[in-house]
Formats: sequence, structure tokens, C-alpha cells
Amino acid sequence: MAAGGARAGGDAPAGGGAPAGGDGDPEQRAAELRRLVEYHAYRYYVLDDPEIGDDVYDALFDELRALEAEHPELVTPDSPTQRVGGEPVSDLVKVRHLEPMLSLANARSAEELRAWVQRMRNHLAREGIEDPRFQFVAEPKIDGLAISLLYRDGIFQRGATRGNGEVGEDVTHNLRTIGALPLRLETERPPALLEVRGEVYMSLPDFAALNERRAQAGLSTFMNPRNSAAGTIRQLDPKLAAERPLSLWCYGIGVTDGLTLESHWEALQWLREHRFPVHPDVRRLATEDDVVAQCQDWERRRGSLEFEIDGVVVKVSQFELQRRLGVVGRDPRWAIAWKFPPTTAVTRLNGIGWNPGKFGDLHPYAMLEPVHVGGVTIKLATLHNEEDLARKDIRPGEDVIVLRAGDVIPQVLSPAPHVAEHADRPPPPRPPERCPVCDTPTVKPEGSVFTRCPNRDCAGRRWQLLTSFAGVMDIDGLGEKLVTLFMDLGWVTTPADLYRLSAELIAQQPGFGEVSARKLVEAIDRSRQQPFGLVLFALGIEEVGQVTGRNLAQRFRTIDALLAAEPEAIEQTPGVGPKMARSIHDQLADPRMRALIEDLRGIGLRFQEEGPPLGEGPLAGRTLVLTGTLPHLTREQATERIIAAGGRVTGSVSRRTDYVVAGESAGSKLARAEQLGVSVLDEDGLLAVLEGEPPHGPRVA
Repeated sequence: MAAGGARAGGDAPAGGGAPAGGDGDPEQRAAELRRLVEYHAYRYYVLDDPEIGDDVYDALFDELRALEAEHPELVTPDSPTQRVGGEPVSDLVKVRHLEPMLSLANARSAEELRAWVQRMRNHLAREGIEDPRFQFVAEPKIDGLAISLLYRDGIFQRGATRGNGEVGEDVTHNLRTIGALPLRLETERPPALLEVRGEVYMSLPDFAALNERRAQAGLSTFMNPRNSAAGTIRQLDPKLAAERPLSLWCYGIGVTDGLTLESHWEALQWLREHRFPVHPDVRRLATEDDVVAQCQDWERRRGSLEFEIDGVVVKVSQFELQRRLGVVGRDPRWAIAWKFPPTTAVTRLNGIGWNPGKFGDLHPYAMLEPVHVGGVTIKLATLHNEEDLARKDIRPGEDVIVLRAGDVIPQVLSPAPHVAEHADRPPPPRPPERCPVCDTPTVKPEGSVFTRCPNRDCAGRRWQLLTSFAGVMDIDGLGEKLVTLFMDLGWVTTPADLYRLSAELIAQQPGFGEVSARKLVEAIDRSRQQPFGLVLFALGIEEVGQVTGRNLAQRFRTIDALLAAEPEAIEQTPGVGPKMARSIHDQLADPRMRALIEDLRGIGLRFQEEGPPLGEGPLAGRTLVLTGTLPHLTREQATERIIAAGGRVTGSVSRRTDYVVAGESAGSKLARAEQLGVSVLDEDGLLAVLEGEPPHGPRVA
């Protein structure tokens, strides 16, 4: 299809218009041509039901391109001629999502799915809802790359990858090249703000054709469709992305302003009506029995699909029930992923190696005869811990079953079936008596599933801590290979040493230039601005993850207060029990940890919480909704200030909403607030409640 056009079909254009222009008004003709081209692209890419042939489509597209070349003032950002941009971008910019893109808990059987439904019923019963009438929506879990699409006033403005769920990368330039993605909403009254969630993927036929073209051109071929799609969407040059056949399915709506919907099913119907590609086999289901049957049907049909799926996503449809169910950690209670049995293969276990983790735990891993599983060649696989290794009863020199599911790290499941027949099996593997990295005698604490290297100066432990620190602090470009290089050069021993690296020093290394060295140092420097809670997570305190780090920061406010706290005080932090509190206290009391903290504090990392304490702040326990354009604050700035004051921001108005903050061009949310009697604030009223003053505004209830 030449210019993103249509598959061969009829001989005449449908939807109005003709391939040849007239002598009329150029602006009107350009608008008509844009409508026609987008309509027929929609028929081809989304409906797979073209009404015209390629030659007719190309005539329309060429006329539009010629008209815009003659009248440059007629070019609009949403014109089909602007799908492929000009110059490549220099870098992928990080962007913060307006709402987090959450992860999903998994179910692998009918029993686990039914247990999920029962957990929801129990939670709602505690909320006073004794007999929830669930409506479920089941949709294929595409094995692609999750993205967020942002529309303002009906025009596609920005697209970003999921990233870590909070922050992704701006890939607008590449998303615009996908023919199925609407650049403009076909409606006279588009919502002021609309975020659409979707999955970018590459179909199996398109993937095969792409690899065939690359092989014929003497280029390396890609391993699997998902990696191909992920690599393409992160290209800096949109022309390269346009040459690769990316596709899109949309599966939901995130933040909105000016659009009122009551359920996920209603949201999917709205997306369909506005030309977004929604899979035709998404189903609304009334009972958990129907859900189980639908998931099993998808599993049976998995091999006949033209794209890869690794499961089915099941959601509670009603938004009010979703809100009441809420989120636990980073997983919504109201959604779950039914995961299919993953791909397996049989290969030879050549040996077992051991790696020390950042806490000294020795983790076994399998060294395998290379085998192709699920689209990738596997040479190494995880074995979790030594007790798991003993339970599986696998032994070097024997055949084993290897498992890989999507992006999950490959793992060894068990010996191959024929192995058990052998009477002369090799002896079972044992943990090493000396650390394989530093040669220190190993120990196994009582009750632990890990043998440990007790040497805190072990290079293996330091490497793990440094790579983990770089990931948690979001230091772009600092991966495992560079950590290894900097350690081998003697430049870096602790995380604090990273902040002493200079661009001039790094630029002397092979593979670096002045620009790349400067960008790495700038990325390291930017990480100084990460919040206190994230710094606590990055320190490598055993059992302190992102959520616990944030809770500790909000409770104790400063590192000095936390260092002075007794275990009984630490135990008062949400999610921390007596054993964990003692462990955190003892680790923080260690002289090496204290030295690292002081070093990092001197370098400028944040060791003081800027938000309110847990459960405190002028907006603690309050729920706010933003709508319209405020005079001085952007939506992002207003959201940050509300959260900093202890409040929460949601996307829909309900009886539990405390305030609706309304600016210019406020949409249906304002009408909903007035209907329910919810207090409405203007920007001045918001600033007042942020300071703890009595609320005032245009319509305070």
C-alpha cells in the first residue's frame, strides 16, 4: 500500500469525494481530501474491508500532498501526509503518565480465576456491597508493547511507552506512522483530553515478510515479533519505523476530560465508534463460568491467530466497582491476566553456575545447550534458589525441560521424562563451599533458602548493587556492561562513585564520544533529584522495595530520624512487621551503610521527604477531579500539588468526590458535579484548600 493506502477493492472511491480535484476553494478541498484519505485508511487498517483500490487511494493521497505543497499554510498536524516526520529525533524523551499504567496479577487456572472473583466479593462486602452484580470483559492479551496515546481537543498530541508504569518514553514520531492510529477524532465535539491505552505489535505474517526482505537484503533477521515491534517503536528515525509493519489494538481509556462513561465495555464501544482499532472478539460476560469458558476458547485458538498472545485479560466492567475495588501495590484488584501455559523445550544441562546477589545470596543458574524456545535462543536459565534446585532434581549432563513465557526469564522446570529411567545418574549439584567470585568461604544462615557469601566487599555483590541502583534511580544508559567496565577500570566501587565520573574521563573509552559521555553524566546527575523514598529503595536495604521506601520516607521525613528510630517505631510504618522492622534497623545501623548514606548525602541526593507525612496534609483523605484549563497551573502541576498535600486525583466524578476543580472549557465532569452536589472550585479555590484554608470557588456546596 503506497502512502498508507488501501488494499485492492472496488474501482470508485466511497465515503464522498473523487480522486480528481476541481477549481474550488483549496482549503475546502484539502479538508475533504484529508477526510477521504483517513476514511479509507480506517477501512483498510482497522476494518480490513477496503472500498477502493490502491490506485484510487494513491490518487487521493497524491492530490492532497500536491495541494499542501502548493499551499503550505493548509498543512495541519493531523494531515495524513504528516504521518512520517522529517528529521530523526536526537533522543527519546522521558514523559510522566497522567495516570499510572498498572501491571496485572496472574491466574493460570479456573480455580485461581474463581479465587480472584471471591477476593473481590470479600473486599466489596467490607465496603458494604454484599451482592455485586459483576459484568466482566475478556480480551486477548497481545504480546506486544503497551503504549499511551494522548489526544487534546481531538488531535493526537503524544504517544509514550509504558516504561515503569509511571514514566515512559515519548515515541510520538513513530506511532504516527501506524496507519490504524487516528490522528484526529471524527467528532464535532471531541473531549478536551483523552488518553487511550493500547498495544503495539507486529502480526506473524508481517513479521515473516519483514524477515524475508531483510534476509534478501543481506541484513540480520529479527528473533520474534514482540522484540521487532519494541525495537521499531524506539527508533529515532520515523522513516525506519514507517518501513516496518507495526499494528495496533486499543484496549481502554485512561484520563479523560469532557467524556463521561460508566463502564469499560462502554469505553470500548466508544473507541470503536471513533475509529480506534478494538479487537472484534472482545466479549462482555455475565458470570465467572462464562469467563473461564472464554479464556479456554482463546487458549484453544491461540495457534490459529495472526498475532501472538500470551493470555487473556479479564476486567470488571463497571467503573464504579473498579473504583471501590481499588489497587493493591501496582495491581488493580478489578483486573487479572489469565496466562496460558508457556512454551517449553528439551535440551541438555551442561552445568550449573552460581552468582552472588547484592545481599550475598548465591543464586544458581543453568548453563544449557542452546535451544530455540518461544522465538529466542536460550543458553542460560534461572534456577531460583538451592532448595528449588534440589526439589527439581536436575543434574548436569542430563536433558531438562526449559520454559519461557513472554518476557519471563527462562527457567528450568524438571528433568526430561526419560531421565528418571537412568540408574546411573550424576550426583545432585551442591552450593559451592567458596564464593565463585571472591573465593570467600560461604555460609548458610539457619532457616535461609540461600547459601551466602558473607564478604561485603565481594565484587559480585558490589556489581549487583550498582546495577540495581542504576535501575532504581532511572539512570538512562547505565546498564550492566558499563557497570562492569567502570568496575574493571577501578572507577566505581560504591553507588556514590557514579556521581564522581566525568564526561572527559568516560569519553576516553572505546565506544564513547564527547556527546555520549556527556549524556551519561547528565543522566547520572539528573538522578540526584529522585525522591527520598526511591533513594531508600536504591540503597539495597533487604526487604525495602519501592512501596516500603516511600512509606518510610513519608513516616520519618528525614534520614536522620529514620537512622535514630528503634525497631518499634519502624514497625509503625504501613507494610512493616516486627521481623522486617528489626532487619531494617540492623542494616541501617551497619557502619558501611551509614558511610554510604553520608557519602550520597554529601553528593546531593535527597534524604528528606517533601510531601506530607502518611495520612496528613490539608487534603489528606480527599478526592479531587480536574476538568478544563486552569489560568496558571497545568493539569500536571495541579495534580502534583494535590498529591503533595495528601490528596488524590481521579478521572471521574462520583458521590465520593470531594472537590471538582473546574477551569475554562470544563466538560461533562462539571455537569456531573452539579448533578451530584459536589463542591466546585476554581484555581483560587484550589490554592486555598492546598494551604489548608476554607474552600471557596464558583459553586462550593
